[in-house]
Amino acid sequence: MAHSNKDQPPAGRFSYEGLDRVIHERARLSILTSLIANKRGLLFGDLKRLCALSDGNLSRHLQVLVEAKLVSVSKGFENNRPQTVCRITALGRARYLEYVEVLEQVVRDAAEGMSEQARAIAHRLAPV
Repeated sequence: MAHSNKDQPPAGRFSYEGLDRVIHERARLSILTSLIANKRGLLFGDLKRLCALSDGNLSRHLQVLVEAKLVSVSKGFENNRPQTVCRITALGRARYLEYVEVLEQVVRDAAEGMSEQARAIAHRLAPV
């Protein structure tokens, strides 16, 4: 059975433009989630452990996030030991929250689609 255009979502409805490529990569999403959950920031080693990344991998992803102004990295010393602290920026927090809103829409759309599929299956099995 053909659907009319009225039954179709508007063009681009499921393009999810808000899925920011800088954030969407798994490691960077892990980094930002860790940092948003730890408002005072995290030491490099703690962030590495939480995200299960190597030093080099974490460094490279932090570089991308710093260039996008989503994360700040400050180096200093505590008890004569070098320390690197990573923090999410105000821009990073805002973009992360916008990204999560789009993910929530993806989940809602998928749930709606699954509900429609379940209804169609139920209708085929037990037509009214």
